[in-house]
Amino acid sequence: MIIERASRMASREKPAGRVSLTLLALISFVISFAIARIFTTIRRGVVLKIAGFHIHHFWYGAIIMAIGVWLAVAYKQERIVRPAVVLIGSGGGLIGDEVGLILTGNYWTGITYTAVIFFLAFASAVLLFKRYSRTISTEIKGFTISRATFYLGIILATVSITFLTTRNPFLARISAATTIVACIILIVYLVQRIRTRRRYTGKVKE
Repeated sequence: MIIERASRMASREKPAGRVSLTLLALISFVISFAIARIFTTIRRGVVLKIAGFHIHHFWYGAIIMAIGVWLAVAYKQERIVRPAVVLIGSGGGLIGDEVGLILTGNYWTGITYTAVIFFLAFASAVLLFKRYSRTISTEIKGFTISRATFYLGIILATVSITFLTTRNPFLARISAATTIVACIILIVYLVQRIRTRRRYTGKVKE
């Protein structure tokens, strides 16, 4: 009984998984951003004023994030880390809601939505890569070895080289960049094919 209780307590106190924490922070960010945006849309012009200073809610977000970061660093228990992550995500949502105000002085600018969309896309990509890193790396290796990569490199190189002689400096730079990318793709394909053949011949000899 004592051993079972100790194992249960240890399982409760072990650090939470990074993937679940990242997802929890991302969900908290989205909910906090949505609530702040809806409230500001319904109640426009509601700003706390102290001694002539306008206290916008991104300051609340910064304070909430600071508290969450401190809790996450100071304590390793899962029962504390998870609420700390929620605080970090919620504070980030309040800050993200006023990105446009911080950058341009205009709360209703479209920069806010652009910045939040880019952030969510990046965070989602990182989350998926953490969760399926082995599967993604395996599929990337398989793709680099496949002939589709070789054909893609040839097409990209052919089209890019065609536009290298253009008088438009912008198109010339893009063509040069895509030509370099095409060469890298072809080199990676050839290297992967050579490695695969060496491994195959080595196994046959054994």
